[in-house]
Amino acid sequence: MHIHVFCEDGEAKFWLNPSVELAKNYHLSDRQLSEIRTVIEERKDEISDAWHKHFSN
Repeated sequence: MHIHVFCEDGEAKFWLNPSVELAKNYHLSDRQLSEIRTVIEERKDEISDAWHKHFSN
């Protein structure tokens, strides 16, 4: 399972399982990636639940 993160400066793709890991980075700084990773890790269960709910239909 993965998610895409889009912002004004670029985008990134993160794998969620087995752990949060950067897959691709398009123009985001290390600091931005670190902040994004922190948010994903803090909300991983919520993101995973939403992903399953969306794709189970």
